[in-house]
Amino acid sequence: MAVIWGGSYSAAKIATSQMPVLQFLVLRFGLTFLLLLPALRGLATTSWPAALAGASMLGANLLAIFVCETFGVSLTTASNAAFLISLCVAFTPLCEWWLLKTRPSLAVMAAAALSLLGAGLLAFQHEGGSARLAWGDGLMVLAAFLRGVMVCLTRRYGQRHMLPALTVTAVQMGVMTLGSAILMLAVHGSTAWPSLPRSVSFWSAMAFLVLLCTLFAFFVQNDAASRTSPSRVALLMGSEPLWGALIAVLWMGEQMALQGWIGGLLIVASAGWVTRAGEKAPA
Repeated sequence: MAVIWGGSYSAAKIATSQMPVLQFLVLRFGLTFLLLLPALRGLATTSWPAALAGASMLGANLLAIFVCETFGVSLTTASNAAFLISLCVAFTPLCEWWLLKTRPSLAVMAAAALSLLGAGLLAFQHEGGSARLAWGDGLMVLAAFLRGVMVCLTRRYGQRHMLPALTVTAVQMGVMTLGSAILMLAVHGSTAWPSLPRSVSFWSAMAFLVLLCTLFAFFVQNDAASRTSPSRVALLMGSEPLWGALIAVLWMGEQMALQGWIGGLLIVASAGWVTRAGEKAPA
């Protein structure tokens, strides 16, 4: 999932250069929701109202993450955004301790610190180590915190309602489509929907984002978060900046300094460390 989401930065950059951001979000999540409509039959349980409410809450959380990320990136530098969103690696063990009452091990905390160091080297390789606090930075920090909350709530929700991961994903996409549409109307009023781009690059990027980055990746996240500890999920997701950088270099022709490669390797090493440790998820 981290590899696929790493490619989402380049794909989203291509798509949003041809369509406004909020309209893009409505289209992306709306198409995904249509594809997932059959999965809603998983709600056919006696406790479906509570199950639907729980999945909808996860969808609202996810919408908040995407809104914070999208507008945060527009208000800060891309390197700051990449670093700050990686703070979810450090926030998740604390959220797990807070929400699930599971104290993280020293190995998890050490790996989180190593991952943060790697993310810092990767993100600020061209910035001389300097950073300027701005509204965008604050939004990215909030998005990172919400990511940590997300994986913890997904685990708690999965244990409580036992809905199929694909059903949870379908509900999330429905909530996000509705929420994005409401935001679009609030921002743009009754402005007519812009004409859909006809370029191959746009629809190729949209297909990648819908089928792999949204449909497949969120299913994997929901399934994984219900099977293992949120901290391990977050650490593995923490390798996303490295994959994003690799894909940007190979696909978009961007350049990376030696410092960036060292930081990326630290992120992968920290994720591998926790995975090989074989920590058991809390019962």
